Amino acid sequence: MNETTQTASLENYTLAQWREVAERAKPRIETRLFIDGAYCDAAGGGRFQNINPATGEVLAEMARGTEADIDRAVAAALKAYRSGAWSRMAPRDRMEVLYRYADLIEANAESLAVLETLDMGKPIADVIAEDIPAVVTTIRFMAECIDKVEGAVTNTDAGSVHMVLREPLGVVGAITPWNYPMLMAAWKVAPALAAGNTVVLKPAEQSPSNAARLAELFLEAGGPPGVFNVVNGMGEDAGRALALHNDVAKISFTGSTEVGKLIMQYAGQSNMKRVGLECGGKSPQIMMGDLPDLDAAVEAAIDGIFANMGEVCSAGSRLLVERPIYDAFVERFVAEGSNAYRPGDPLDPATNMGPLVDRGAQQRVLSMIEAGRNEGARLHFGGDAPESLADGAFVNPTLFSDVRNDMSIARQEIFGPVASVIPFEGADEGLAIANDTMYGLAAGIWTRDINTAFKLIKNIEAGVVWVNAYEDGDMTQPFGGYKQSGHARDKCMDSFKSYTQTKSAWIRLE
Repeated sequence: MNETTQTASLENYTLAQWREVAERAKPRIETRLFIDGAYCDAAGGGRFQNINPATGEVLAEMARGTEADIDRAVAAALKAYRSGAWSRMAPRDRMEVLYRYADLIEANAESLAVLETLDMGKPIADVIAEDIPAVVTTIRFMAECIDKVEGAVTNTDAGSVHMVLREPLGVVGAITPWNYPMLMAAWKVAPALAAGNTVVLKPAEQSPSNAARLAELFLEAGGPPGVFNVVNGMGEDAGRALALHNDVAKISFTGSTEVGKLIMQYAGQSNMKRVGLECGGKSPQIMMGDLPDLDAAVEAAIDGIFANMGEVCSAGSRLLVERPIYDAFVERFVAEGSNAYRPGDPLDPATNMGPLVDRGAQQRVLSMIEAGRNEGARLHFGGDAPESLADGAFVNPTLFSDVRNDMSIARQEIFGPVASVIPFEGADEGLAIANDTMYGLAAGIWTRDINTAFKLIKNIEAGVVWVNAYEDGDMTQPFGGYKQSGHARDKCMDSFKSYTQTKSAWIRLE
């Protein structure tokens, strides 16, 4: 079945069909670790529960990897790297393995999609239409980079030749979050593998079900054993051990700023490994009074904060609206946004908002909403959990207006479907409010004035800026932030290069 037919077929599944697929998939969840090309139990025999956040059901008892398992996985990855079976494979051959890998992910889209939904509550329609295609695109893009990266021969005196070579780093440790389990794994694993490295992946403990399957499919595509390893476990144990390991050449992490700072400390305490961090965000959208289309801006604002339950690092959670259009913007957001996203069964193709990842996340978001109320923000809709879905970790989409930038809901990353509308007077004040945060991941600018747009682009402290759009882009677009949002750049050719190092070779001729 080709890609178009496969995708169309899955998009036509009903709720009853997806429930049947889910029931078949649950007993087949692979609970073991994947090390050196084979499944294995955790050395200490520990387990942890993988829970469906939509129902509270225990999906599986997963093997709980510890430092001993990280040691095994890193040793396998180092052995595979030094063997050259992958790192010195001919570039076109390595490309072909990754192309086959992408094809296998497409072919297994049904089982991968349903586990993604059961794991972290992402609506099945989103997984099919967005996540899996993005995973496949990422792998294919990075495969295409393999023979496009060149070294250099510099201009030297006639008696010398100087070459600058680009080589893989060695063993890469990847620690991924739960909000986009497969896609964030692909953003790290695909460029690392494409560059010739070997990988040890530690997925988030809240969403581990697909990680080992991704490694198994890589092996099925022709990847050598030991090149892609997976160790499930807790961040404070397995994640810490991976970041401290002296045989890991780079650690790539997506998650909270707090943990990102620990990762940097671990790198310094061990072998000064390279670190790539993509951390939190509190991204502003600056709505100027002359924006070209109020309806389009409101629609982008709604999707920018409520999509994926607001569990998005770059979510446009701070909506900065210039005074002349403030009332109209809020009125339109209430009219369009109050029913745009409705929590429901994430296996239902009609659902566009699932639960938060677990009860802890639900309680954290509800407590932030309560803080917004107590600090004087005006609640327009939401602010609670849907009574009809009490078994799951759901939160209704929520809108506050009359928010000040010193309020908790404007300062802290809520990581839930909570929008804050903040008024401002003029571009300079809007810019000052936008930059008044420790984060700097993304920003949106809405204006028809090209001078205002360029002024804001040049001065806003964010790694990704959209103008008259939000969350648009393709694989050529670097994704990453400023300040305490981290410094890594995912997607794009720069991501590929970040998993390589240069070597200078100076040759004196006779």
